Amino acid sequence: RILRAPGGNVIKVVWGGTWDPILAQDKDGFLVERMEAALDGDYQRYTISPGEYIREHFFGTRPEIQKMVENHTDEELEKLARGGHDSEKVYAAYKAAVENTGSPTVILAKTIKGYGLGEAGEGKNITHQQKKLNEEELKRFRTRFYIPITDQEIRRAPFYRPAPDSPEMKYLRERRDALGGTIPKRTVRAKPLRKIPERVFEEFKKASGSKRKVATTMVIVHMLSRLMRDRDIGDLIVPIVPDEARTFGMESLFRQVGIYSSVGQLYEPVDADTLLYYKEAKDGQILEEGITEAGSMSSFIAAGTAYSTHGINTIPFFIYYSMFGFQRIGDLIWAAADMKCRGFMVGGTAGRTTLAGEGLQHQDGNSHHFAYAYPNLKAYDPAFSYEIAVIVRDGIKRMYQDGEEIFYYITVMNERYVQPAMPEGVEEGIIKGMYRFASSLLKDSGKKVHLFGSGAIMNEVLWAREVLESGYGVPTDVWSITSYKELYQDAKEAERWNRLNPGEKRRKSYISECMEGEDGVFVAATDYLKSLPDSISAYFPKPLVSLGTDGFGRSDTREALRDFFEVDYRHIAIAALHELAREGRIDEETVSEAISEFGIDRGKPNPAVT
Repeated sequence: RILRAPGGNVIKVVWGGTWDPILAQDKDGFLVERMEAALDGDYQRYTISPGEYIREHFFGTRPEIQKMVENHTDEELEKLARGGHDSEKVYAAYKAAVENTGSPTVILAKTIKGYGLGEAGEGKNITHQQKKLNEEELKRFRTRFYIPITDQEIRRAPFYRPAPDSPEMKYLRERRDALGGTIPKRTVRAKPLRKIPERVFEEFKKASGSKRKVATTMVIVHMLSRLMRDRDIGDLIVPIVPDEARTFGMESLFRQVGIYSSVGQLYEPVDADTLLYYKEAKDGQILEEGITEAGSMSSFIAAGTAYSTHGINTIPFFIYYSMFGFQRIGDLIWAAADMKCRGFMVGGTAGRTTLAGEGLQHQDGNSHHFAYAYPNLKAYDPAFSYEIAVIVRDGIKRMYQDGEEIFYYITVMNERYVQPAMPEGVEEGIIKGMYRFASSLLKDSGKKVHLFGSGAIMNEVLWAREVLESGYGVPTDVWSITSYKELYQDAKEAERWNRLNPGEKRRKSYISECMEGEDGVFVAATDYLKSLPDSISAYFPKPLVSLGTDGFGRSDTREALRDFFEVDYRHIAIAALHELAREGRIDEETVSEAISEFGIDRGKPNPAVT
C-alpha cells in the first residue's frame, strides 16, 4: 500500500508455481486467509520441517484447506516453493517491470534464508555464520542445483565454470555485452559546463558595509538566487529543503522560481496577498519536501547523480538544520558518496552556540566530525561571505567542469555580523583549509600568540585578539580555518608519503608550510567538539590548545552559551595567556587577574559532562 499510494507499480512474487494448482482450488479464500495469518517465524519453521509437519500445522488448521492437498505427498509439500526461488515467476515479474512505463516499479519477492544450503543452513538462524560445508552437504548442494562435479572432486570444493558454448555462458556474455562490457563502468554523458558565472561570486567578495550585518545563511540563499538567474547554469540549480523554506530565509525565491508541484497550485495560500507568497507551480524549481531529511536526501542523490543517469549536470543545494543531517540520514549520505554523487549539502543554523533557545536537539557541535568518515566529501565551516563564494565557485568547477567525483558539506549560521572584504591572495588558503586573516602590527616581544577561528566562533577570536593586544600588549595573529578535514587529510597524505618513501625529500603538510618560521603559542576555538582542532594538533610547531563545545546543547542566548561552553572571547584570551604563562613568557598572576577581571566562574561545572 505504501508503495502504491504515490503511484508506484508493485509486483508481488510471493508464491512459486508449485502453489498454483492448490491456489486454484481456493474458491472461498480460506487458503489466502491462512497464508496471511501465518507469521514469518512459522514460515521459517516450515522451511526446515518434513511434509507431515507442514500438512498438520499449516494445512490442517481447517478441513477445507487440508482437502486441497489430500492428493499431495509429504515430499511434494516440502518442495512448495517461494516465489523468489521460482525462475519462471521471477522472469515474468522482471519482464513486467521492464515493460511498465510511467511509474517506478518495485518487485516484492518472498525468499528463504540460506536457500540451497539444505541441512547446513537453509531457513536457519545460523546461516550468516556458516563459513563452509562438509562433504555430504556439498554433495547435496551439487545434486540440488545440477552441478556436474563428481564425488571424487567434491571434497576439494572446486569452482565450476560451464563450457564456453553452454547456454548459461552464452546468456551471460550476451547480457554483459548489452551492459557495455565485462567490467562494470560508469558512462558519463553530461558534458562539462562551458563556463562559470564569475560575476555572481565577485559580488560576495566585497564588504557588506559597517552598518549592514549579514548572516552566512542569507549569503548562501542570496547566492542561490543569483545563480538561478544566470543564463548558463540557472536552470541546473536544484534547491532542496526538508522544512518550511522560510526557516532559512528562502521566501525570496518563491516568486523568482516557485516551489515545484506536479499538479501546480491547487489552493489559495494564506499569504497570497503578500509579495513573497507561497507559490507552487508545475515548473517550480525549489523542492520543498516537508519534514523529511531522508526524502530530501533522496532528491539530492537523484539530482546529484543526474550527470551520469540522465546526462544532465544538475547542481543540487540541499539546505537543512545541520544537526539533522549526518545523525539522521548518515546512511543515505554514505550511499551518495558511494554513488559518486555531486552537489552541495548546506548545514544551516550550524554550530553549538548560534541557534539560541533551541536546546540540545538542534544545536550542532558534531556534524564536521561525522564528515571525516566520508572519503569523497569536502567539508567546510566558513565564517565570511567571500569564503563561501570561493568554496562554492571552486566546487562547481571541480565537480562540473573538471569532473571530480566529490561532493560538499558547507555549514552556515543565522548570526548576523558585518562581512569583511576578501583580502588579497587568500583563495588558495580558503580551499586548502586555512590562511592568515590578520597579522599583528605589534612588535614581537617574545610572547606571540596565534589564534585559529572558524565559522560561528571567528568573531569571538577577533575580539580576543583585540583584548590581548590592547589589554596585555600581546602581538596576536588570527588565522581562519575553513576546513579541518582538508588540513587533516593533507597532513596525513604527507605523513604517508614520507613513511613509504624513506631517503626521498620529505614532503611538508600545508599546515607546516603555513607555520614555517612561526613561534609563540597556538590556540584554536571552534563551535564544534575540541577533538576537531585536536585532529591536526600534531602538525603544529607546538601543541595546539583546543577550545570547543563538548557536551549537550542548552536553551539560552548566544552570549550565555559561549560562556557556558568556554568558547567566547574571554576564554580564548585566557587560554592564550595561560599558554604564555606555562612557557614562562608572562607570570601566572597575570592570568589569575585576567580571570577575575573577565568575571569567569572558576568553579562552574565542566560543560562536557553536565
